[in-house]
Amino acid sequence: MFSHVPPYAGDPILSLNEAFQKDPRTDTKVNLSIGIYFDEAGKIPALASVREAELRVVQNAGARPYLPMEGAANFRSAVQHLLFGAEHPVLRAARVATIQGVGSSGGLKVAADFLKAHFPDTTVYLSDPTWDNHRAVFEGSGLPTATYPYYDAATGGLRFDAMLEALRGLPARSVVLLHACCHNPTGVDLNASQWQQVAQVAQERGLLPFLDLAYQGYGDGLQEDLVAVRTFLDANLSFLLANSFSKNMSVYGERCGALSVVCPTAQQAEQVLGQLKFNIRRNYSNPPTHGGQVVATLLNDPGLRAQWEAEVNAMRERIKAMRSALHEVLCTKLPGRNFDYFLTQRGMFSYTGLTAAQVDALREQHGVYILKSGRMCVAGLNRRNVEPVAVAMAAVLGA
Repeated sequence: MFSHVPPYAGDPILSLNEAFQKDPRTDTKVNLSIGIYFDEAGKIPALASVREAELRVVQNAGARPYLPMEGAANFRSAVQHLLFGAEHPVLRAARVATIQGVGSSGGLKVAADFLKAHFPDTTVYLSDPTWDNHRAVFEGSGLPTATYPYYDAATGGLRFDAMLEALRGLPARSVVLLHACCHNPTGVDLNASQWQQVAQVAQERGLLPFLDLAYQGYGDGLQEDLVAVRTFLDANLSFLLANSFSKNMSVYGERCGALSVVCPTAQQAEQVLGQLKFNIRRNYSNPPTHGGQVVATLLNDPGLRAQWEAEVNAMRERIKAMRSALHEVLCTKLPGRNFDYFLTQRGMFSYTGLTAAQVDALREQHGVYILKSGRMCVAGLNRRNVEPVAVAMAAVLGA
């Protein structure tokens, strides 16, 4: 019956992670491939604020009916207050439709189905490069994708002029997927002035921005990383926003995320929410309860919220310290070469500048696993492995 079904080639990131697990080297191998934050001990942390929130959820647990299609009301309002500000006019005017997603990836999928149904002739424009799954999600919903210029391989920075020129040439109602902070895979972000210019072009051209916010708090801070959101709100733009708590709350397996759509009017927001619910109903019907209630409990309690913010700050500062340590060793081992991009790129990821052949050599000869593109998860470094990793990188770069 199923002999005609082709084999699955596998996800490049998850497949590489599986290869790492099978590598017999125990003391020398380092996994910098998968996008997970590890602490100084090389473990996925269980944040104290999240643990306390979960204890409260469990202690107060009762019957577990289905949630509404759009998710729990306390979760949705907590997300809106975090992202937009509790007293922001856009919320007071009821202009935001928010659903509880199955992670932000689930939010992306719900959005992709919504866009296909109501913007059927649009194209989704992705940064070059972007997270591999972006293309898969949108094309899987029947939407064509294309790219706009983004990463400058020569400088390890941003091709902003080329990016802006490309956006100016897009047809009205084109969907432009933008990483709100801590760009995956490059770590290269727009600054506040550049976000304002993007907002102006979107307004002039009638574009529909779609912000992906998977790493809030890992760039400059939980509020500081909302510069794109604030800029688009100030420009009175309509836009979509998918956000995740996987990284900043370290709840990867709970699949906690949301999708919000900022609309021109309350009536349009109500209509959009209805169509999002329709797409949810014919997909997974409604989201799970537990993880969302942990998030809502934490965000709605001032004490837990303050504790969480401190923990996110500590994670961010540890990543920055690893960037500095990596930069220092590389500059020592390969004097005369500029590695400053490791300091200017932000968040969990960096483009190392290694070629595919050098990535293979790094893995085979030194047991250091990064993606074929050269993307490194800086959050996998710690004070024990950062120097050996830097030495291994210097060896393959200098070979």
